[in-house]
Parts: sequence; structure tokens; C-alpha cells
Amino acid sequence: MRLPVPRGPISERLFGELTADPHDFGLPEELAVPPAGPVVADEDVQVALFACYELHYQGFDEVDERWEWNRSMLAVRERLEEVFERALAAAVPPPPEAPARGVPRLLIEMVPDGPWSLADFLHKDACLDRFREFVAHRSLYHLKEADPHTWAIPRLRGPVKAALVEIQADEYGGGRAGRMHSELFRHTMRALGLDDAYGAYADLVPAITLAVGNAMSMFGLHRRHRGRLLGHLAAFEMTSSLPNLRYAQALRRLGGGAAARRYFDEHVQADAVHEQIAVYDMCGRFAASHPWLTGDVLYGAACALTLDRLFAEHVLGRWRRGASSLLEPITAGR
Repeated sequence: MRLPVPRGPISERLFGELTADPHDFGLPEELAVPPAGPVVADEDVQVALFACYELHYQGFDEVDERWEWNRSMLAVRERLEEVFERALAAAVPPPPEAPARGVPRLLIEMVPDGPWSLADFLHKDACLDRFREFVAHRSLYHLKEADPHTWAIPRLRGPVKAALVEIQADEYGGGRAGRMHSELFRHTMRALGLDDAYGAYADLVPAITLAVGNAMSMFGLHRRHRGRLLGHLAAFEMTSSLPNLRYAQALRRLGGGAAARRYFDEHVQADAVHEQIAVYDMCGRFAASHPWLTGDVLYGAACALTLDRLFAEHVLGRWRRGASSLLEPITAGR
């Protein structure tokens, strides 16, 4: 994967530093000034934070691996995270006070019954080009599917750890490379004529798409956020089965074959099971053993739901105006 194209002074300064050998440097001056608009829609902030996090995943071809733990890079990441955390706190209502035993019920109550606006649009009305755009957006996460939540495994104990491992084992194909969900998503991309290389669409997706993934990485990379990460995963699983059924049906309508649909078909049944494990065995038991983190579990779920809603609003809003939901439309061969 190559470094993304900078989208402003922060990312331009950071990416310029990262292409040199590891060294100490000062914070970009722009980080001392609060962003003028919504941070989840700030292209410069989100692409810079995305790059900081990506150093902990697959890295970049032109970036020395020693940058991952360089103190100057970490100082930039910390400042970007402070800005992002404040923005999330402003956008996501604080969860209700609740006893630990009430967490499963509250998680269930947080998830809307529908309609799933984006899934329903893709199901009924989207053309193939719009569906391909949707898949390009999702590729930023699904080509590393499960990795952000796996950071929590060594930070848990007992039945809660076992519950998370049970979910993640399915995500990674039960040890069979061809069944990993990231690989199934690659089949979908290839069947739709999309580039299935890791991070291929990083320069085309907007800030809100990056923000969805950045929230997962931020929660995953900090032990103090482990409760938020579990709540995030629970919300992710609870809002998966029905939308994925809609996506599979959309592909059938659009003439997509079995290879294109397999990823979505797989998630209809698998995530219905994961939902129960995540809500009761993982989050319920975690709250019971960490009652002081009950609010974090619910907040993490609320962040996932809020960012997903903002993403859907962006995509549908652009489509309703007849525009691409990406920064640039996907062209032939891209």
C-alpha cells in the first residue's frame, strides 16, 4: 500500500516526514488550532489519523517500519486522537446510567428496528455503479475485517475473552485462508471489476468513511477503550444480518453471481449467531465483571451506530443529488 495523497497541511507535513528515515520532529502548527468544521468530515484530520493507524496494520511501501513507535509520530497521533475523541463526544449522546445486568437489554434497545436506509436503497433502487461505489467504501475496513477488534483479545480474561475469540475465529475463516471474511470480500470486489488490493481506494473514500475505521482503530489500540471496543463490535454484529441480506438480494437483482454474493450471504447467518454471543456472552459478562465500564460499552455501541448513520447520510445525500459518494468516481480499470 502506498501513502495516501495528502488532503491538507497536517497530512502533507506528516506524510513528508514519514517518507524520510525515522527522526524527531515537532507537531504541525495546524494541530494547535481546532478544526473549523465537523471533525468526522475533516479530510485532512481523518486521512492523517488513518495513516497513523495504518502503521500498526500493514504499513506503507515507502515508510520505514520503525516509524510505528517513533515518539514524534505518536505525538501527532495522540493530538489527532484528542481532536477526534472530542468530536465523537459532541456527536454521540452519553449513554444512560445503567446497572451492569442491564447492558444486554440496553444494547438491544439502542439498535433501530429499521428501515435500513442505505441497505434498502441498494436493495431496491441502486444501479451496479452505485453498488460498486458502496463496496469501494467498505473495502477500507473489510479488507482488514476483524483486525481492529482483535486488539482486545489479550486485554480480556475468561469467558469474555473466549466469547470474543469465538466471534473472531469465524471472521478469520476458522483457520482456512480462503474462508476469511476479508478474502470473501476480495471475491466480491473482483466479481464487480474492482481493484481488490489492500487500501486500493484510500484516495477515493471521503473523511466519513475513514472516520468509521478510525474509531475502531482508536478503540482497539488503547487498553483503556476496551469496553468501548466491545460495545462497538456488538453494535456492528447487531446491525449486520438484515443489511447483508439486502445487499445479497441487491446483487441478485443486478445480476451478480454466487462469487459476488458469497460474502454477504455468509454474514446473514453468521452474524445472527455473533449477535447473541456479542451481546450476552461478551458485553454482558464484561459489564458484570467490570461494572465501572458499563458506560463505555454502551458508548462504544452508540459511536458505531452514529458513525454508520452519518456514513449512510453522506452516501445517500450524494447519490440523491446525482453525484458520486466518493471523492472521485471510479473509472474503468480503477
